[in-house]
Amino acid sequence: MSDSPFSEFDSPADKSSPFSEFDDTSAQEEIAPAAAPAPVYTADDEVENETNVTKCPCCGANMVYDSEKGKLYCEHCDTVVEVRAKTSEEQAFERLLSQTNEWGEETHVFRCENCGAQEILSNGEIAKRCPFCGTTNIVRTDELPGLKPNAVVPFSISKDDAVKRVKHWAHKKLYAPRRFRKGAKPEDVSGMYMPAFSFDTVTDAWYNGVLGKYHYRTRRVNGRTVQERYLVTFPIRGNYSTSFDDILIQASDKIGQKSLNDLQPFDTNESKEYRQEYLSGYTAGQYSKDGLACWEEAKGIIHGQLKSAILFRYDYDTVVSFNLDFQCRNTTYKYLLLPVYVGYCGWKKKLYHFFVSGHNGKVTGKTPVSPLKVGITVLFGLAVLTGIVFLVLWFNGMWPWA
Repeated sequence: MSDSPFSEFDSPADKSSPFSEFDDTSAQEEIAPAAAPAPVYTADDEVENETNVTKCPCCGANMVYDSEKGKLYCEHCDTVVEVRAKTSEEQAFERLLSQTNEWGEETHVFRCENCGAQEILSNGEIAKRCPFCGTTNIVRTDELPGLKPNAVVPFSISKDDAVKRVKHWAHKKLYAPRRFRKGAKPEDVSGMYMPAFSFDTVTDAWYNGVLGKYHYRTRRVNGRTVQERYLVTFPIRGNYSTSFDDILIQASDKIGQKSLNDLQPFDTNESKEYRQEYLSGYTAGQYSKDGLACWEEAKGIIHGQLKSAILFRYDYDTVVSFNLDFQCRNTTYKYLLLPVYVGYCGWKKKLYHFFVSGHNGKVTGKTPVSPLKVGITVLFGLAVLTGIVFLVLWFNGMWPWA
């Protein structure tokens, strides 16, 4: 498996302001972001003050991004301010090789001393509680968040709506205890942006292999007629070209790829260019895998999808051998922030975490399992399997009591 060569180049650092102009007809003057005061901690390392980057132009209170309005909203005087952001653009793959696009100047990192999770917040915003384990033992670090995102899928579902969806999701978990299904109580639900990379590419593939098709013939065995299955093989070889759009790879160790897949789709093609205002009222997770590591995972997905698409062209029953090599060209990427609500439901002194897409409302996570329900299912499955075995023996004239 090979990849097209990319030349390394240095892109100029982005020195533009992270704040866009606000489209507010009620205000004639440009709104400037408020200065971010330093956080104040108590003796127990708990945060005492809470400030925000964007102030209300009417009353000066903190503004938050309202997921339902799709705008900045002042909870004090109901003022609404537009976030002016264009649709995000694909980035040339070579930019991943550059180290000049960092966002440490406009953000800071908090680390949970209990589970190690790291959160990125706008300057002036404070992390009081870890969204993954619920602890308040949060410490500000001096680590830079690294590569600056170039795209964001904003929250479009409210926290209250997310809680309702979790309750409905828990109610449908048939193997969960009945009391849990009816009384699941989501706790410490918080909205945060999960880091991910998406890749577009064009591939040219070369393959060869051997496939097999099963055939049947009748034989006489011990005076009885039985069917015998045998395999006929045939070689395959050829070329195959196709394109891939938005292969999405999670970049955080706090959410697995399977969980991210369960929350899809995210409308990444209509994602917005990153603006700091989208983080108002939310946090963002720090990536634990950089873009190049995510690209290696994406190539594994490409390999699997190419294999499936190629084999779909043939009539076969089994794969004897298959070799595939491919090359990528015109590769682009987006470093995205995806909206996710994180929380947990408690059951018998254990926490069962869940994730809710802040874009489409899909829910994934873990729930407790009822041993009684599992046992009944296993016994039923064994009974069905035993019945199938006896039917097969009877139809093939091998019934022991015939």
